[in-house]
Amino acid sequence: MYELIILSLLMRGPAHGYLIAHIVNNIIGPYARMSNGRLYPLLARLEQGGLIKVNEEVAREQHGERTSRSYRITEAGRERFHVLMMDTTSNPGEYQRIFHQKAAMFSFLQVSERLFLINHYLNYCQAHVLHLIAEKEDLAKSNYSHYQGDEWGLSGTLDVMQHMADQWRLEVAWAQRLQAREQARQASSGQPQLHFSYVELAERKRSNQNLNENENTNEHNEL
Repeated sequence: MYELIILSLLMRGPAHGYLIAHIVNNIIGPYARMSNGRLYPLLARLEQGGLIKVNEEVAREQHGERTSRSYRITEAGRERFHVLMMDTTSNPGEYQRIFHQKAAMFSFLQVSERLFLINHYLNYCQAHVLHLIAEKEDLAKSNYSHYQGDEWGLSGTLDVMQHMADQWRLEVAWAQRLQAREQARQASSGQPQLHFSYVELAERKRSNQNLNENENTNEHNEL
């Protein structure tokens, strides 16, 4: 997630290390902090990978006895940023926080790409709601020995599960607002409306690819 945040900041223009640290900590705060011992090795790795460069003109400016280093994104960094933005499979347990960062950077994506990410996030949130409600109902109906003689423990667990489901419902409502906004933009731009979600289209594409691979394999075997 930190790589995405740093690259997204530099997509808007060059920035000094201390400014990057300040913005990152504002994003992940108030209790989580990114130390300089973690930030600067990451910046060095991004620089070594050719994703960012030191702005040499600014780097020669002196502030007291220290040299200020300003970083800017490279073309390879822009490509990496786009890959990270469109990635929906890495770190699924942290994807809620990751998507929040992506949503703030939607201006760098095409409308169709935004809709793909929003539709995927909708499915992601709805899956959490369905899972929590199903588990809550199962727990309420079952007579688990772990909760025998502890009615407060059972009711407290059910209350927490309901609270978590309600939080995910808020995420669903927010994602639906994002979806409606992007669909309106798509309609106003004259782009055709799709009847299937982008997730469904991606699944269909994979199915077609698998079918083609199977057909090619069968043809090869027949030969």
